[in-house]
Amino acid sequence: MSAIPMSWITPVMARWTRILALRTAGLLSVLMVVFAAVALLPGSSAAAVLGRDAAPAQVSAYTAAMGLNRPLPVRFWSWLTGLLRGDLGTSLRGASINDMLAAKFPNTLLLAGTALGVTTIAATVVGSWWFLHPRGPARLLGPGTTAAVAVPEFVTATMLVSVFALGLEWLPAVTVTDATGAPADATSLVLPVLALAIPQSAWNIRVTRAALEEAGGLPHVDAARLDGFSERHILARHVLPLAAPTIAASLATSVGMLLGGAVVVEAVFNYPGIGSVLAGSMSDRDSAVAAAVVALTGTAITAVLILADLVRDWSLRGQR
Repeated sequence: MSAIPMSWITPVMARWTRILALRTAGLLSVLMVVFAAVALLPGSSAAAVLGRDAAPAQVSAYTAAMGLNRPLPVRFWSWLTGLLRGDLGTSLRGASINDMLAAKFPNTLLLAGTALGVTTIAATVVGSWWFLHPRGPARLLGPGTTAAVAVPEFVTATMLVSVFALGLEWLPAVTVTDATGAPADATSLVLPVLALAIPQSAWNIRVTRAALEEAGGLPHVDAARLDGFSERHILARHVLPLAAPTIAASLATSVGMLLGGAVVVEAVFNYPGIGSVLAGSMSDRDSAVAAAVVALTGTAITAVLILADLVRDWSLRGQR
């Protein structure tokens, strides 16, 4: 096996160093904005935590004890250095933020990850079927997917509850949890997953179909048709590999939408995820908790985007 030339390794390393630097800088900028935005919300964080009956002396003492009287840049730097050590700090109510997220984030990952799996399967299967059968019933997919994309997650969630929980009584309207705080059974996941997956599936079906159409018009694909290969063989052997980078990038982008939409869907179904943690941080004006949620979800999104970049590079190198 011949050695990989340095002339190839150096540009690749430089490109990935640049990508990682840009992703890290973007995440850091978002954390700064979130931390500042929550801290600058009207009202006092100490008063929000202690309640409206707290005396001014109590509020002042609590503000000093929690370091809320320090300059905002100092507070952010203190939180950020803790983050780099793996310590997300303590909430204004005295709870460990690490423990709070460790209890809730796996549930959100389960919800968003399942919705991503459903989205991936739906996009691949339906998008491929649309490509193979552009006429007939497939024509309904155009307006159907457009409508599904346009409807917000909370509207979709409300419609699903109205039909399948209240009307047909097939599925629970709210999430039932077990002793560990996780969903008690799979039926509690069905409606939240569908509420997240339907709009993202619709969007990715459109992207998949467009990517397949573009790849299907390339000269060597036309040559395969002239050689007598079936459309299914051409799709699996030639078209899908060419469209894979675009499909992967679209699905990676959907991860951010799924994690963001999960906050809304969790509220509708009373799902035990980080949505409740984020909502509590807003009411308490707790910038450390809000930034910690963003750091965790942002890291997950960044990792998936990097994975999509790897898939794209691998696919493009395979086409050369």
